[in-house]
Amino acid sequence: MNQKEYKIAVIPGDGTGPEVVAEGLKVLKKAAEKYGLKYETKIFDFSGERYLKAAKLVDDADINELKKYSAIYLGAVGHPEVKPGILEAGVLLKLRFALDQYINLRPVKLYNSEFCPLKDKKPADIDFVVVRENSEGLYKGMGEFKDKGTKEEVAAQISYNTRRGVERCIRYAFEYTRKRNMRKKLTLCGKTNVLTYAWDLWQRTFNEVAKDYPDIATDYAHVDATTMWFVKNPEWFDVIVTDNMFGDIITDLGAMIQGGMGIAAGGNINPQGVSMFEPIGGSAPKYTGKNVINPLAAICAAGMMLENLGEVKAGKAIEDAVIEVVQTKLKSLAAGKMGYSTTEVGDLVAANLK
Repeated sequence: MNQKEYKIAVIPGDGTGPEVVAEGLKVLKKAAEKYGLKYETKIFDFSGERYLKAAKLVDDADINELKKYSAIYLGAVGHPEVKPGILEAGVLLKLRFALDQYINLRPVKLYNSEFCPLKDKKPADIDFVVVRENSEGLYKGMGEFKDKGTKEEVAAQISYNTRRGVERCIRYAFEYTRKRNMRKKLTLCGKTNVLTYAWDLWQRTFNEVAKDYPDIATDYAHVDATTMWFVKNPEWFDVIVTDNMFGDIITDLGAMIQGGMGIAAGGNINPQGVSMFEPIGGSAPKYTGKNVINPLAAICAAGMMLENLGEVKAGKAIEDAVIEVVQTKLKSLAAGKMGYSTTEVGDLVAANLK
């Protein structure tokens, strides 16, 4: 019996976020009962509605409180009445940067070939993980305008990469590849032929760190070629490591080949601190309150959270229950087409927990 008690900070967020989080918490409760886990939750309202009413986002006091938690469970960020970028920067990026969640971990795994848009691809063909640097690059927000608003305007956006930031991401990726113990192959995804400063640093660091991991095979692919191989030969990949921008792009393509945003979960990881887990599909405001959104990505995120906390068996049980439901119950992974409501899908997963 596990006697450790976890403190989970829950951020339901916007749109369908509260709906999918509710199903994730439902499954988490069932897993806790079966595996003897103790936990408590606290809701944090970092939503668009709160911002519209009180002009409040995440502040330093919030960050200090969140540092006391075992993990953060996030629903979604994004409100149709809030200008794009405000909530993303004031909530999502603020949390990632302030809590130093320098790894974005995105498993790409096909559970049912019927839901894959690629011809003749089976679950064994699509089973890889993207390790995305999560705290530097273009997302650092560094840059400037010159002559803004004129015909001579120049906008410069800086991709900021430090040796320390790049190396800790790459080293995490090597360790993860070893721990994953599948093909033991790590692919660096970049653009060394054009982005000659940032990617020279990434390539040199990758080559140097690789010397510490002789058991891991390595290769390199340009980001444009990577998107091509995701479609043509996804079975080539085991673990991929890349920068913030490229990781953001290729993981959405990864979500599509694994069945869509409804099944895609991710973790924002600080290996020494507080990590945050979320479905990657966004707030989907057009489906809000209709009980039709697919909650499986949020449920998978809860499983990832347990695994990251060291509760590997409970996390695996959640994934296995999701696989069972995807393979035997659902007509589709798309909102409104699953053959079941949001709450019914949550019930199915909870009922299939072994």
